[in-house]
Amino acid sequence: MDNELIRKCTATAQQWIDSPLYDAETKAEIQAMLDADDKTALIDAFYQSLEFGTGGLRGIMGAGTNRMNKYIVGAATQGFANYINKAFPEGGKSVVVGHDCRNNGRMFAETVANIFSANGIKVYLFESLRPTPEVSFAIRHLGAVAGVNVTASHNPKEYNGYKAYWSDGAQVIAPHDTGIIDEVNKVAIEDVKFQGNPDLIKIIGGEIDYDYMQAVLEARVDAEVIKRQENLNIVYSPMHGAGRVITPLCLRSWGFKNINVVPEQMVIDGNFSTVVSPNPENAEAMTLGMKWGTKLNADLVIASDPDADRLAIVCRDPKGEWIIINGNQTCMMFCYYIIKNKIALGQLKPSDFLVKTIVTTEVIAEIARKNNVELRDCYTGFKWIAREIAISEGKQKYIGGGEESFGFLPYDKVRDKDAPAAICLICEIAAWAKDQGKTLYDLLMDIYIEYGFSYEHTINVVKPGKSGADEIKQMMVDFRGSKAPKEIAGSKVVVTKDYQALTVTDSNGNVKPLDMPAKSNVLQWFCEDGTKISVRPSGTEPKIKFYCECKGQIACAKCYPEEIAKAQAKVEEIKKSLGL
Repeated sequence: MDNELIRKCTATAQQWIDSPLYDAETKAEIQAMLDADDKTALIDAFYQSLEFGTGGLRGIMGAGTNRMNKYIVGAATQGFANYINKAFPEGGKSVVVGHDCRNNGRMFAETVANIFSANGIKVYLFESLRPTPEVSFAIRHLGAVAGVNVTASHNPKEYNGYKAYWSDGAQVIAPHDTGIIDEVNKVAIEDVKFQGNPDLIKIIGGEIDYDYMQAVLEARVDAEVIKRQENLNIVYSPMHGAGRVITPLCLRSWGFKNINVVPEQMVIDGNFSTVVSPNPENAEAMTLGMKWGTKLNADLVIASDPDADRLAIVCRDPKGEWIIINGNQTCMMFCYYIIKNKIALGQLKPSDFLVKTIVTTEVIAEIARKNNVELRDCYTGFKWIAREIAISEGKQKYIGGGEESFGFLPYDKVRDKDAPAAICLICEIAAWAKDQGKTLYDLLMDIYIEYGFSYEHTINVVKPGKSGADEIKQMMVDFRGSKAPKEIAGSKVVVTKDYQALTVTDSNGNVKPLDMPAKSNVLQWFCEDGTKISVRPSGTEPKIKFYCECKGQIACAKCYPEEIAKAQAKVEEIKKSLGL
């Protein structure tokens, strides 16, 4: 273990203990780290300051500079408040503050509200946990200049986070992101105004719930199909989180009458005691919902993650077994349905457009191309989808957009992922399929047969702590240099896209500029056989992610398992090619 690093971390930790600005509980936690023989916890807590990035903060809760605690949250909020006051020097400005079910969420949210109010900014503070999309909605609805939602989304229970929003209801992008970061980096703990002004804090709740539900109704494509299938048998789980009340109410407002919930997961629980991890990308998280689906003979089982921005969908395969629709398939199904039914209803306009992220399946591009609908590619993260909506406002109509990680936004009243709206729409899609004697699985097969089969698999290489962060950084350096692949799984790399250098390079070494709004630490390799590999470090967890997409063709639903098996074998070859 690096003795110099231990010395530096010890010195920083001692400063916290010696300062009168930190409370006794925090000091006791730090002292325990100092007293321990193993200094790993001390190093992880103090080797760096938890970075206020372009989306805010996210980290493990606890004492230390590299942890989520009220002092780190306080410094971030003070910097954000300073930026807001410089950007809007006039009085009367306001912000919206919310939180989800996570441990310390309410305490962090009240800390944020107090600091904003102490800086002369009016705060609309939600009375209790609310979905991330409702916070986004409320910012524009109430005319606020910014907002904060305290959430770590689908991360494990040890995490919490802080999402920063601007006046358009989207997470901050340039120039505000770097401007806020600069202000946050100037803040010392003694600068933070923790003592709030109660006169500037207004508690909000039911009235915004109603307005948000009315907005969600605008995502409905065909009310008549719901009327015909109003008894669609739905099982829903909020996974202990913020969708618990609002999602069933939204479903009922759309016209669905047979809505069942997973009672064990309706309980607010920041420890997520019924799941290993509250991530809809993990099949295990849906186990309890599937049990209830079987018991109630449901048509589909759906869930939202703790802050209700992502969704998961489980439907029945031809054998009657439950099968999870993955994030790429979910996004693909939404785009297919929106296009197909807007055409059938005469609602699709030449100026309508869809958006997907660069790591999301290219089948969506084929669906859009064949139906003459504009599709835009953007970076991972809904702030980039929100940017595409914003730059087209008043000129073109956004009709949907999503990403492979189970997030979709089917309308423009919100500028972030929206599980309640997406859940309502997927139930409409299930009703439409049932109207034709089909399941969502049958519909998925129809899409693959018409537009081509694609298998997507994400490889997560976890590298915790400082040593892990260094390894991930070196991996990206190597992939840009000595380990840049010439072929992957036996297929020649014909195009390389480097979003950090903003270049596109073909197999002959010809280089062209890549037109994107900013640089990002992402690499993509496109192979001769249609394989697409994207690699990027996670912005929220200690891991590097490899997104694999393998192409194929199926003539009928019976061919599907065989193509899946071929693609899975291809993924194993890809792992070997990349040394994973």
